Amino acid sequence: MSNIGVFLDIDGTLYRNSLMVEHFKKMLKYEVIKQYRWYDIAEKAFKEWDKRQGEYEDYMLEVASIYLESMKGLNRNEIEFITNQVIKLKGDRVYRFTRDRIEWHREKNHKIIFISGSPDYLVSKMASKYGATDYRGTKYYVGDDGNFTGEIAQMWDSENKHEAIMDFVSEYNLDLSRSYAYGDTNGDYSMFKLVGNPIAINPTKELLTNIKADKGLSERTLVVVERKDVIYKLSADVEFI
Repeated sequence: MSNIGVFLDIDGTLYRNSLMVEHFKKMLKYEVIKQYRWYDIAEKAFKEWDKRQGEYEDYMLEVASIYLESMKGLNRNEIEFITNQVIKLKGDRVYRFTRDRIEWHREKNHKIIFISGSPDYLVSKMASKYGATDYRGTKYYVGDDGNFTGEIAQMWDSENKHEAIMDFVSEYNLDLSRSYAYGDTNGDYSMFKLVGNPIAINPTKELLTNIKADKGLSERTLVVVERKDVIYKLSADVEFI
């Protein structure tokens, strides 16, 4: 008998910000890396997104590039305390809808799998906190000395998430037609295409546009918008500007 899988993005889907950004801020606070504000270097992309004139994904790619360069040469074990602090202090800052859905899936004995572009050492701890079956995050390679090399195997794009899901399908004997996917950006598009029950949480315009362009996908996609203490459930055919 096949199992039902639940593929769940973290940043912007479960967690209400970016785990990578929170980790960056903590390392700045504890003076582990050079003291500059993370948005100084990504200033243009940040300001354009902050004024809603640019794309959120462009801003996050800028921050990811700066974060990766800052991590190079740091020892993974020596920053373990900061990694734990991020989850301890920020791990409950999640969307109510997604948190409740995780609990529902656990009660149904579904295979809950976190797939996130955030660093794997953060994703693993978030997966443990919420009782996920398995996880896949962006892998930050370390050398024999335990220091980050500056090389990664990214997991924020649609292609790599697709490959990860197919690996999990084989490992856990998952039935994709009955499975679920939760995401918020276009990097999650491939997850939505693969499953029978896609749910877009506060989706970006690019993701929603691509969903609407695919009639079969739009018909089976639920759009959820959570603002303040209200949760809105919409069809993917909702009008937007």
